[in-house]
Amino acid sequence: MRITEAAKRLGMSPRMLRYREALGLLPPVREQGAHRRFGPDELAAVAQGVELEKQFDVSPAELAFALRVLSEPTVAAAVRDLGIRIGRIQVPRRALDFEKEKALRLLRPSGR
Repeated sequence: MRITEAAKRLGMSPRMLRYREALGLLPPVREQGAHRRFGPDELAAVAQGVELEKQFDVSPAELAFALRVLSEPTVAAAVRDLGIRIGRIQVPRRALDFEKEKALRLLRPSGR
């Protein structure tokens, strides 16, 4: 089906579907002549995205960025670094740090 019918079935405007496509939230399926065609899989993918946006109270742009973080390691690392810097993500303790702390506790005078 064409974009107008797909938008009607999804309860949104064709413009919103084009916006979602520009954000990378639609599967990359086009027919010859560059017209987008929507089948059951494409409709289900859009509906799943809309459901995630409602469930987690995010915009389509925020969902698109989350997908980018999951798929691009350099973006994921930059976001993780920011999260650590602002205190939203804790730095994972390394096993060596744990062993060092344990050794220091054992070496401390016990205060007897």
